[in-house]
Amino acid sequence: MFPCLLSEILSEIKLDIILHHYPASPVSEKVRVALGIKKLAWRSVEIPRLPPKPDVMPLTGGYRRTPFMQIGADIYCDSQCILRELHRRHPKPDFFPGGSEGVTWALARWTDTAFDCAVRVVLGGNVDQLPEPFLQDRGRLFFGPTFDKDKDKARLKADVPHAAAQVRAQLAWIDRQLGDGRDYLPGGVPGLFDASCYYLVWFVRGRWQGGPALMAQFPKLEAWEARVKSIGHGKPTTMTAEEAIEVARSAETSTPERGDAGDPQGLKPGQRVSVVADLYSGETPVEGRIRRVEAETISLLRDDPRVGTVCVHFPRVGYRVAIA
Repeated sequence: MFPCLLSEILSEIKLDIILHHYPASPVSEKVRVALGIKKLAWRSVEIPRLPPKPDVMPLTGGYRRTPFMQIGADIYCDSQCILRELHRRHPKPDFFPGGSEGVTWALARWTDTAFDCAVRVVLGGNVDQLPEPFLQDRGRLFFGPTFDKDKDKARLKADVPHAAAQVRAQLAWIDRQLGDGRDYLPGGVPGLFDASCYYLVWFVRGRWQGGPALMAQFPKLEAWEARVKSIGHGKPTTMTAEEAIEVARSAETSTPERGDAGDPQGLKPGQRVSVVADLYSGETPVEGRIRRVEAETISLLRDDPRVGTVCVHFPRVGYRVAIA
């Protein structure tokens, strides 16, 4: 591509929403539905399902989960950060109809724990059919670094009925919320709570043989599922990984430096820290210099030869911050 043409393209897309994901990713489906609720246009970069991820790591600094969002030189990890930033930049249509923001974030966190049960159902129910590299990778990601596909196969299979019972009970909660005839979980219009619950249903139905029969026990939930599916994913257009890296390299972070006098860890801008998911061990911590610290998020500046300086954003809930 001619340098002048590339420069023109980059100037147009520098502040576009870029979602790094792959079609079968369940958490990505949560974000894609949220983009549909917001009716947003976005760029779609498809990333590998398994490491190594050579075009991901320069942007995230080691965070390997899917999806992550990029806007210029700002990289948003975990759906908490992604959805919060989408709503900050695009407040309408509202993710929180009826003034339900606080409880919606709490309920979204519940769906993340419900997803753990769904993972046990799907992995255990497909343990004999999954490619061994995929099973080993996801087993270590969700159950810790000591997971062994050969030793733990039987345990995963035996645990499916228990895990399915856990999922069924929580689906019943969603079905009960729809019991008054409302179209969406918050009421008459869709919100973030719908996207947060929908990805569980989408995952279990699509990845577990027993999923359709389980969903059929909840007619109101199935009708709601069809309505949420019809929302769609907004307006995606394809982008290559190299184009996304070039966007980051040509941009600067839009995140201002900010401290938090009440931070329980005493974290301050400029400190070098590491951030890693708190629930499971074995992942590579992301290291950088604090750019912004708040009650709900932490943002790190980090440098990479391929992308220059980027600002990587993480939630505080579910992540461990340590002095590097």
